[in-house]
Amino acid sequence: MWQRIARLFSRLFSGFTQNTPADQLLRQDISRITGWVPQNLALYRLALRHTSASLAIPATQIKESNERLEYLGDAVLGAVVADYLFRKFPYEDEGFLTDIRSRIVNRESLNQLAQKLGIDNLIIFEGRKTRMSYKSMNGDALEAFVGAVYLDRGFRHCYHFIIRKIITVHLDLDEVIHNNKNFKSLVIEWAQKENRQLRFEIVRESGSKHRREFVSQLYLDNAPLTIGTGFSKKKAEQAAAEKACQQLKILGT
Repeated sequence: MWQRIARLFSRLFSGFTQNTPADQLLRQDISRITGWVPQNLALYRLALRHTSASLAIPATQIKESNERLEYLGDAVLGAVVADYLFRKFPYEDEGFLTDIRSRIVNRESLNQLAQKLGIDNLIIFEGRKTRMSYKSMNGDALEAFVGAVYLDRGFRHCYHFIIRKIITVHLDLDEVIHNNKNFKSLVIEWAQKENRQLRFEIVRESGSKHRREFVSQLYLDNAPLTIGTGFSKKKAEQAAAEKACQQLKILGT
């Protein structure tokens, strides 16, 4: 059933396919990333259109962005990674599998994977903004790209693309598993031993309801020490704590 739905969506987009020089270059880039020639180029073109580029379109034209494909790709990516981990670690419990999956599909990880794949260089976004203005843009585009692959080639091809072209090539699973330093705990433990006062404070929030970015300020003896950012309060505090560990030369395993 899902394959029939995917083919239906592919046919709906097929009328937008063109063969301009720009389309030929895009087709080559997609072939380099996926390993096959795309059947429906319009899906990938849409996957690489950031919301800011959609807002720049005149009001008289249809405004489309990669947000819907991002929603679809997020679900497909999460399911494939869950299946992969379930099979690879048959004796690990649910907590381990959930933790590792979240480290693989979190926004920071997806941003890095998008850069390794070269997707970041293909994104169309509003030119008056800098790339740093959209800190989740690369990861969002990767999810949308996965959604495009799913609609263009079906679940089986999409599954193999995620496993063979992303996870096994660009992801060090051992590093993901073992790189789990809790910098916040390290700096708190250090402060207790040194009899110092330490506190975290969220000083700024920005972004949409679904893509909130937080800024955490770490204070040492009521004096600001470091600042960290993240897509959750916990990650922002961890980022500030990591910088503090580096600045205070706190070593931990």
